[in-house]
Amino acid sequence: MDIDPVLTLAQWLSPAYPVGAFAYSHGLEAAVEAGRVRDGATLKDWLATVLWHGAGHNDALLLAAAWHAETRAELDRIDASARAFAASRERLLESAQQGRAFCIVTNAIWDGGFADYTYPVAVGAAAAREALPLPLTQAMYLHAFLSNLVAAGQRLLPVGQTEGQAMLRRLTARIPALAEATAKGDLARLSGTAFLTDIAAMHHETQTTRIFRT
Repeated sequence: MDIDPVLTLAQWLSPAYPVGAFAYSHGLEAAVEAGRVRDGATLKDWLATVLWHGAGHNDALLLAAAWHAETRAELDRIDASARAFAASRERLLESAQQGRAFCIVTNAIWDGGFADYTYPVAVGAAAAREALPLPLTQAMYLHAFLSNLVAAGQRLLPVGQTEGQAMLRRLTARIPALAEATAKGDLARLSGTAFLTDIAAMHHETQTTRIFRT
């Protein structure tokens, strides 16, 4: 069927697509427990850092690299880099389990034959196979990533629906620039300077009371 790329991506990145994104806080739960994230303002700053200097930046690069890949061997190497750059056990768990779920469902519906890739690599490979435009794929992936973390913040903090959506709108305005900066998929530019987010994910591994998996 000839379906608009926006609709395909909307389905893949919808909360209804069964990858379980709602179960992961990306270390945010531990940051709230430690008092580093306390309200809407600190949540917005935390998410902006994740977007530009942490997993948002790296996932956009990995997705683009997978989109440009021409062989299965290339995809395997990109996925190995994705796993190597996961800064903690829980960060790897988050990316690997969502990627596995995405591949299972997408293989069943689109007959893609995708391997057990991490989430950004799986989405990039699937988008390339379906000839979906890279800038749109990156933008909608990052928007879904931020939407999930805003929703997690609303469950952990006194942040209302209107404040959360206003925060998402402000953060979303920065997505096109990030997609453009990472569009070549140059994995030499993989980096991680969102150190407190990585440390929070590590602390979450041994946190006594948890409602999120990461």
